[in-house]
Amino acid sequence: MAETVILVLMGITSVAGALTVVMARNPVYSGIGLLGTMLSLAVIYVAQLAHFVAAIQIIVYAGAVMTLFLFVIMLIGVDRSEDTSENLPRQRTAVGVLTAVTVGLAVWLGTSSGFSWIPAADGEPDPGATNGTVEAIGERLFSHWVLAFEVTALLLTVAAAGAIALAYYTRGRSAVE
Repeated sequence: MAETVILVLMGITSVAGALTVVMARNPVYSGIGLLGTMLSLAVIYVAQLAHFVAAIQIIVYAGAVMTLFLFVIMLIGVDRSEDTSENLPRQRTAVGVLTAVTVGLAVWLGTSSGFSWIPAADGEPDPGATNGTVEAIGERLFSHWVLAFEVTALLLTVAAAGAIALAYYTRGRSAVE
């Protein structure tokens, strides 16, 4: 029951963040929406017992990649001034109520007797519950998916070289000359 509630809440949060990325007019808001999507996906990974993938999601994507995105957004510049007047007068109240309900639901889920924080530690370990460990991921990655792993590395290298080449190319002649 609790896993279903977490999945539904994080699914709604993920979709809301994705819609914010697409529909926001301010690029900083789009970046924050992307961050919300990444964090909600990490919670879904934890609910599926893929703790290593969730940690990588937080450290690499929500940390490093989002820092890079926000750095590029700020480098490009958001030079226009923002209208700071409050257009939605009951927005703060609605957000406060939604936050209180979410925190209350999280506390109720955490303290209810039907919820287990670590399902694999409740007795005999389930062999299917080890799908997110480093050993399980490494074994699958370097045995069954090694070709796809290498092709992805090659593709990223070619994309980085192409981005560098495009950065030096200016209107019909290269900047290296």
